[in-house]
Amino acid sequence: MKPTPDATPTHRVVIVGGGFAGLFAARRLRRAPVSVTLVDRSANHVFQPMLYQCATGIVSPADIAPALRAVFARQRNVVVHLAEVTGFDLDRRLVHARMPIGEEMAFGYDSLIVGAGAGTSYFGHDEIAPYAPGMKTVEDAESIGRRIFGAFEVAAETADPEERDAWLTFAIIGAGPTGVELAGQIRHVATHTLRREFTSLDPTCCRVLIFDGGKEPLATFGDQLASRAADTLQSMGVELRMGRRVTAVDASGLDVRSAEGEVSHVAARTVVWAAGVAASPLGRKLADCSNAETDRSGRVKVLPDCTLPGRPEVFVVGDLMSLDGLPGVAEVAMQSGMHAADTIKARQRGRPPRQFHYVDLGSMAYVGAGRAVVDFRGLKLSGHLGALMWLFVHIVFLTGFQNRIVAVFSWIVALGGSRRNRVFTAADLSSAVPSSQIPGQGAGQHHMEDDSTQQERD
Repeated sequence: MKPTPDATPTHRVVIVGGGFAGLFAARRLRRAPVSVTLVDRSANHVFQPMLYQCATGIVSPADIAPALRAVFARQRNVVVHLAEVTGFDLDRRLVHARMPIGEEMAFGYDSLIVGAGAGTSYFGHDEIAPYAPGMKTVEDAESIGRRIFGAFEVAAETADPEERDAWLTFAIIGAGPTGVELAGQIRHVATHTLRREFTSLDPTCCRVLIFDGGKEPLATFGDQLASRAADTLQSMGVELRMGRRVTAVDASGLDVRSAEGEVSHVAARTVVWAAGVAASPLGRKLADCSNAETDRSGRVKVLPDCTLPGRPEVFVVGDLMSLDGLPGVAEVAMQSGMHAADTIKARQRGRPPRQFHYVDLGSMAYVGAGRAVVDFRGLKLSGHLGALMWLFVHIVFLTGFQNRIVAVFSWIVALGGSRRNRVFTAADLSSAVPSSQIPGQGAGQHHMEDDSTQQERD
């Protein structure tokens, strides 16, 4: 194993993960007398709140996923490494990683910040992933985009009415922000973009269904905003199937159980999973070598200052952190990342560390048709005013001035019905849809437990 050389005697900070937590931690250390090593298996920082816009052709991947090296090009104390972290040696203060060519590396640290994030959780039923993909990466968004636009293409060439209807049915499991935002955009694509492009098909006849075990979409926003979101979705043609749990998914669609216990089958060729998240497997590895505990989602339980018990030099932040029931949202990741950086700087100055204090700035979701719901520190907005607030916040937090300009232009164009960022071939569609999902290819059905449609916490 080849250790990285210690170029300077300054305090060494290793950051695992280039998401919101790692990004904001590294930026916070810009003027600190430290050397920062940022390690991530992705070369890009992904603005996850806009992945659904990538999937539906509003923005391109480059607009929401700038290269980490470009982000830190002017920050002299940061070095970026493209590598996959494989383990930790907390006693020797080493982070083990594997480079793209297979070479093993070890990064020494004086302070360690672990913000490896989270992925999609199927609640123990990973076998359904090929039939109901989640959306946590750019690759996920691109694949789902090919499925969505490709479904209309296949439907246009399908003579069997029942088969055509199945291809024009889009099922989304989970009524959290991701599920709601994606559903609204699919309907907008069908009614404002594709309706002008097909001659043998009426895309507006497509069905977009949201399934969730709860009583209303966006339940965490409160009854008032949830009700407004439901009204907007229904006015756009989205069908809400609340109080229903998915019990099985196969190539032909999904089985759904109602509150009364009745099970019905919904024929749908495009199913998207937006119902749950699970912490990165690095959380379990970190817990095993530190005797820390993890919660049900695999997040590491930390002390009030975001450090591991008995390891004050190790911070666990963002979606990988379990503390006071805080949700896995971007705000928590940003603030906990900055807190870790501030604690490191305070220690260097001989100041006592502080506990992490999360400031809840609220939640927001873009429902569609120029309307959004926003809960900003008690201020509840909806409709077009909510959309303006949503627009402002996303511009502020989107990384890169050029990306902000391009995003605004893309949003304006999308409101008019144009979706410029959709490029795929017949071969792309074949690779995006499992062969077993094509009728007649012999798909197997995968049953799930009743907790499979727990409300998404994003």
